[in-house]
Amino acid sequence: MSLALVDHLDTSMLAIALSIGAYLAGMALFRRLGSPGWCPPVLLASLLLAATLKAAGIAYVDYRQGAQWLMLLLGPATVALAVPLYQQMHHIRALWRPLLVCLPVSTVLAACYALLIAWALGAPPELLASLAPKSVTAPIAMGITERLGGSVPILMGGLLITGVAATACVSLFGRLLKITDQRLLGLALGINGHAIGTVRAFELGPTAGAFASLGMTLTGVLTALMMPLAWRLASMLG
Repeated sequence: MSLALVDHLDTSMLAIALSIGAYLAGMALFRRLGSPGWCPPVLLASLLLAATLKAAGIAYVDYRQGAQWLMLLLGPATVALAVPLYQQMHHIRALWRPLLVCLPVSTVLAACYALLIAWALGAPPELLASLAPKSVTAPIAMGITERLGGSVPILMGGLLITGVAATACVSLFGRLLKITDQRLLGLALGINGHAIGTVRAFELGPTAGAFASLGMTLTGVLTALMMPLAWRLASMLG
């Protein structure tokens, strides 16, 4: 076995061990705090992992290269959400008309409000391209960002902030507006909070989780179809 391969395996094992350890520690801390909806375990795990990398002097580029094997699992994990989606298909068929109307509108709004704010603040094109798919699940969002010429590390930060903020806002406004319908809550979490929101939706119940899976999946598909075309058109007009 070559020395380069041994070094790569060592880096990969370290990155995977740190990732799993941070997640388990984040879950334990999450339960200790009483499972607050505004602070999902993935946020706690990310903060713990960032602090560990900083304290150990490990560059993010090295960590990301070692964690590529974990990134490969994002696609199958997303596809596996089709199982609860299928189990709740009878609820989805009953609401296919309103879903057909609201999903394209919500997909456009999820991308446009962040782009408009960033553009108004003078963000460069690379930053805009990195923020454009921030409401899409990571496997799809990374492909969109790379195609638009954005930065994947910036995108991942945007995904984390978006997921956490969406989860907190849906929980807060759901209580204020007295919304208890799991279908509405799940759909809002999936469209706006991608995978992080979908995890929160499954904590509410299987119906909320199925509608979150639907919202997350269709938002990703619609964004992947529309975003590159809209970006190219905007570049031509600009």
